[in-house]
Amino acid sequence: MATPLKEGIFWVGAIDWTVRDFHGYVTERGTSYNSYLIVDEEPTLVDTVRSQYFEEMLGRIKSVLEPASIRYIVIDHIENDHASSLGRIMAVARDAAIFTTERGRRGLERFFDLSPFPVRTVKTGDRLRIGKRRLLFIETPMLHWPDSMMTYLEEDRILISQDAFGQHIASSERFDDEYIASHSLAELKDAVLDYYANILMPFGRLILQKMEEISKLNIRIDMIAPDHGIVWRKDPGMVIEMYKGFATDMAEPSVAIIYDTMWHGTERMIPSIVDGLRDEGLDAKVIKLRTDPTSLAIKEFFKRRGTLIGTPTLNNLMFPSIALFMSQLKGLRPKARMVSAFGCYGWGGGGVKGVLEEAKAMGLEVFEPGIEINFRPKGEDLEKCYRFGREFALRLKEYHGRYERGGRRP
Repeated sequence: MATPLKEGIFWVGAIDWTVRDFHGYVTERGTSYNSYLIVDEEPTLVDTVRSQYFEEMLGRIKSVLEPASIRYIVIDHIENDHASSLGRIMAVARDAAIFTTERGRRGLERFFDLSPFPVRTVKTGDRLRIGKRRLLFIETPMLHWPDSMMTYLEEDRILISQDAFGQHIASSERFDDEYIASHSLAELKDAVLDYYANILMPFGRLILQKMEEISKLNIRIDMIAPDHGIVWRKDPGMVIEMYKGFATDMAEPSVAIIYDTMWHGTERMIPSIVDGLRDEGLDAKVIKLRTDPTSLAIKEFFKRRGTLIGTPTLNNLMFPSIALFMSQLKGLRPKARMVSAFGCYGWGGGGVKGVLEEAKAMGLEVFEPGIEINFRPKGEDLEKCYRFGREFALRLKEYHGRYERGGRRP
């Protein structure tokens, strides 16, 4: 059945309970593909669902009205998880017109034959009257694709926000207050952080610019309906404030330790490093690659001001799983974070140096020279690891303090 958001406005999406890999990002909570039906003089569907869930969406539409009566289909984002059912819904709603951005139109034409249907391109400030309601379109290029836009229902004060403000959550609860009651606020916030860190991290400055642009439109937002996860009806301001913090590179004064190990030498360094951090008052979260998903490591990196990356040396280079992590991190263009590295080597080093060089290339604050130990650490080596942890902590607290005092990126 469809779920009402407000009178005449329904969630008609689909829930993907079992997906655990979303283009390389581990989705341990599953996800949903949110589609919204507006019942008015000109019935309107905003976004569709991943193609294999078309029948689920269609069934929910049928619980409200005959799909053939849909007159407008708005595509806020052309990625497959939102638009790949377009051809099938157009085969049912044969009299419908499509509304999307110009880039959206060009992208859709690569997947569908749009020639039988009227396609109308829109830009920020354009409005569409569908009866007693008007839709306001807001372009959001590169949040997170060039075609992206949002749709605002003026009379109902609902922002259909496309991929912004979403979470990968499969749940029988549709709204924030319901999810918090069944799970917890902390879990919902963690899902928001996880989603932002792995998908939207590169776009912080654009997010701030777009928020400022939306504020100048003088629109009031009573509800935010994203294309994934929970709809924000009780406290949409909370997720807006979270995004402002993310986009200005807010972070905890704590440390993520992200590592892999070959013969456990690098792993044996960690307890002494953690002791050094803790004796300077800093908490640490340890993530082992090949055991924990890379997306978890990305989230913990983004959450914390400092990260220590542990790698053995293989063929004078960093370990392959660490190299993959660094490659994925580079694509997310992190800012305002401090990094150092540690690890063991056999006949020749190089792994730690490789991590530090990659971190410098990303423009991160780098604490040098890191620490690299031959074969198995013991005795004096572990004392060095302890001192390294304390020295990193001291530098990190100073770096974080400059950020907090200045209210801007260090």
